[in-house]
Amino acid sequence: MKKTILKFLILASIILLNTTTSLFAQKKVVKKKPNIIYILADDLGIGDVSCYGSDSNKTPIIDKLAKEGIRFNHGYTAPLCGPSRSLILTGRYAFRTGAVNQDMCGNLKPADETLIPSVLKTEGYVTSMIGKWGQLPLQPSDFGFDDYMRFKGSGVYWSKDKSKAEIYTVNGVDKPLGDDYMPDLMHHHMVNFLATNKEKPFFLYYSLVEVHGKIQPTPLSKPGSDLYADNIEYMDLTVGKLLHTLDSLKLRDNTLIVFMGDNGTAGPYAIRGTIGGKALSGKKGSMLECGGLVPTIANWPKVIPPNQVSNTLIDASDILPTLADVAGAKLPTKNVLDGRSFLPQMLGKKGNPREWIFCELGNKWYVRDAKWKLNREGELFDMTNSPFEEILVKDVENNAAAKEAKTRLQAVLDTLNPAAGIVDNSDGSGRHANKKKKNADGEKIKKDKGEKPEKQEKKEKKEKKERKEKKETEEKED
Repeated sequence: MKKTILKFLILASIILLNTTTSLFAQKKVVKKKPNIIYILADDLGIGDVSCYGSDSNKTPIIDKLAKEGIRFNHGYTAPLCGPSRSLILTGRYAFRTGAVNQDMCGNLKPADETLIPSVLKTEGYVTSMIGKWGQLPLQPSDFGFDDYMRFKGSGVYWSKDKSKAEIYTVNGVDKPLGDDYMPDLMHHHMVNFLATNKEKPFFLYYSLVEVHGKIQPTPLSKPGSDLYADNIEYMDLTVGKLLHTLDSLKLRDNTLIVFMGDNGTAGPYAIRGTIGGKALSGKKGSMLECGGLVPTIANWPKVIPPNQVSNTLIDASDILPTLADVAGAKLPTKNVLDGRSFLPQMLGKKGNPREWIFCELGNKWYVRDAKWKLNREGELFDMTNSPFEEILVKDVENNAAAKEAKTRLQAVLDTLNPAAGIVDNSDGSGRHANKKKKNADGEKIKKDKGEKPEKQEKKEKKEKKERKEKKETEEKED
């Protein structure tokens, strides 16, 4: 009898152990998918970030993000806001989508293009877009975002610096900016989104205001301070507040953060963006190196090994397939995708690194590998000294290495064949179209229809006001 009871107890213990093990395994299987936050800074080049060697600016929080993760030295995108954002969100080159200039970005249609949120939603992700929607058409919700807060144009900081009140939109409802500071409003919306969806896998496209012009004082600026440096600092603090929110919600360890700039540093600020005392080649809107070379950083605690600096070539079209890889989502199949996942490289593995990147804006394009760059005109550049110098190779035929490189890169351009795709319909610069003639002061010339002097004077005042308002709008959108 005692032996029978003993056998029963042993059998019961085995069954209980197996059941517990099975339940534990099931719990592991249904573990929440990783959260994904993609931060896109506006007009932020490598010369603006201290972990890339900036002489003028300090970004300790972003630097720490890089140190505890991976920093890519060769992350490239299109050199202007709209084409860059279209490339990132679709994973497709501009000659395929038509987003070759600022205005043509507005032709994107949800029926034609599948953006990142729609890809991730197939795996149960809830998605949000906060900040600049820029030159893209319709609303973020039309392209798959469940939640959004957007402002119109670019460089929206305060209403008080504008000729008329700023309006921003939250899930279809227009709201006045009033006396609030847009980066802070965006932060509050972000906190609410994360807190509301902390039990679900989420994708946040955090599209920052900084550091697009017109550069204005931040809430922390002091009289006479360096406003550009102030805005870089505030952007860095904004990233820090995001990290604090993730920590407080106990989400940090299960969240991948990717941080990038949408194109190179803009206008006069590019001059100050030196590294090691050296000027960089190119700026926003330029097809030189630093028009499209941008900070590219990834951080994922306990998953991405720390202290990595990679020379892997990253093309902005790679963002969509990489995030899909992280989420375990299938890639869309209705269109050709140009990107490839760099998740293995983030994890410190070899993966399938690209041999070249492609950059296009307006009626210009180039293909670049680790050492050489070939543009549409057939000019070959030695990029050994980039990002400071690009050396035109004048005698390719008598330089064996250059000749081989040109043949190889020309084959890439021949295969892509961008000229056979959707081409620029404007002046080729990639910027907003302006087809009307201008005078020496840059003002549009309008025909005099012979009005009386007083009427003509009144009309000129009205036109001057309209020109001023339109110029402000164009500056915001660029």
